[in-house]
Formats: sequence, structure tokens, C-alpha cells
Amino acid sequence: MTLNQLRYFCTASRCHSITKAAEELYVTQPTISMAIRDLEIEFGISLFSRKGNQLSLTQEGESFYKKATYILQYCNELQADYSSMSRIKPPLRIGIPPMLSTVFFPELLTAFHEKHPEIAIVLEEYGSVRACNLVQNDTLDVALVNMEQYNIDKFHNTVLANDQVVFCVSNDHRLAEKRSVTTKDMAKEQLIFFNADSVQNQILKMRFEMDGHTPNIVMRSSQIYTTLQFVKTGKYGCFLYSSMTDKFSDFNITGIPLNPPVRIKIGMVWKKSKYISGDMLTFLHFTRMYYKEHPLIEK
Repeated sequence: MTLNQLRYFCTASRCHSITKAAEELYVTQPTISMAIRDLEIEFGISLFSRKGNQLSLTQEGESFYKKATYILQYCNELQADYSSMSRIKPPLRIGIPPMLSTVFFPELLTAFHEKHPEIAIVLEEYGSVRACNLVQNDTLDVALVNMEQYNIDKFHNTVLANDQVVFCVSNDHRLAEKRSVTTKDMAKEQLIFFNADSVQNQILKMRFEMDGHTPNIVMRSSQIYTTLQFVKTGKYGCFLYSSMTDKFSDFNITGIPLNPPVRIKIGMVWKKSKYISGDMLTFLHFTRMYYKEHPLIEK
């Protein structure tokens, strides 16, 4: 028996639904179902009777729910008491990719700190690939990532936005007036790619290879502003998300869609087996609501 299992069970009991419990706790429905099943097997009891999608506690389930609620409440009080005594509360460790950290995350973080000044956050800048690995080994609690990864199902996740990759050049570049570009067009240009731990790099390299072209990569960087300074000269091209181009109007760049388009999802990931603290749950909920009210992609 684990605290996570008790938490999942109590939430499902309160919501009378595995679906609603999963939405509230930011986990998958199978995670909730498995936790309940494991508790039933461990204690040899039946916790719920099911009528369609509606859950009702059995008599044994009612008794178990009262005790489980007490345990969770006691643990929360214990944590609160000793955190208060020591005045030391571990911060949330959040990974953010260079492409999103410069533009989008500062606004979110400012809004979060205004509403929840008591929750400390430490930011670590990594590409999406490495960030996911660090979430898996518990170095990070949660990461904002490009979700177009083969192993994304290993994590709990929530999608924040859908976007597409665009080829960025200066406004006076010879391709600036094109409505779309192909790998053949781009292969002739001097290209700046992000560092190797970027999912975008993997996607683009695969696209070039599938089309039989080799990208002329003259520079790799994790610094957006450095990259844009090069692009601004009119001699180089780079790849950003379409939602970012308006943020860099001072650089006089144009974002040209790829043909066929390269679409991506931006979201948050966290470890499946990880206990979700109250602070982490608050952050996950706040972030999802924030991007609903302030979408990355304006419709």
C-alpha cells in the first residue's frame, strides 16, 4: 500500500468516477484503476460496485475510505507541521527548453508567484530529450517539453498547445516571400540548429533524410537571441515554433511554414510513479488553466 494508491482511491471515491479522478490528479485512467485493483488484491476486499461509469463504495469500501482519508489527512498535517518547524520546503524543480523559456515561461512564472508566493520553484534549462530523462531519474519534478517523442507514453502528461515548426529568415532573405518551403529549398541554405537534446532537431533531421537531402548545419546553439542575431544578417535560417515569431518582431524575421508541415505538441510531463505533492498539483493545475486563458497559439 502506498500513499499514492490511497490518494487515487479516495479521489475516485469522492468523484464517483475514475475519469474525473484522473482529470483532477493529472494521471491516466489506467493508473487510477490499477491502484484500486492493487488495493483490492492486497486487502482481499471489493472497494467499489460499478453501475456504468458511476462508482459506489461497497460496505467494505466505506470503512476503508474512512481510514484512508484519516491516513492522508494525518500525513498532510505531519508534512505541514514539520515543514513549518524547519522552515525548509523543497522547491519544485522544473525543466524548460531554451525555445520556450525565453518567450513563454517568464509570464507564467510571474503569474504563478503572484498567486502562490509560498511555493518555491527552481528552473533548469534543458532540451526536451534530456529534460524527460531527468524527470525519469527524479532530478526534475516536471518538465515543459516538445511532446513529439517516441517514449512520451512513459510519462504522465498534459498537452498545453498545438503548434508547427517554421523556417525563419530575415525579411530581406531571398526565401522570405515564399508561402512555404521544402527540404530541397532549405538544404541550399546555411542552417542553425538547436543543440542535440532538442526533439525538434530529431524531427527535422528525419524529414531531411526521408526527402533525400542533407541539411547544411553551420552552427548549433541553445541561445535563441544569439541565433536570431545570425539570422538577422540575411545569410542564415533557423527553425522556431510559429507561435514565437511575433515575439521577435525587433529582429525583422519571417516564419515560413514547411511543406508538408511539421506539427508539434507542447506540454508538461512528470514521472508516472512519482508522488504528486500538493505544491506540484497546484502548479500543474495553474499551468493548464493559465494556458487555457492565455493560449500559446492565438486562434
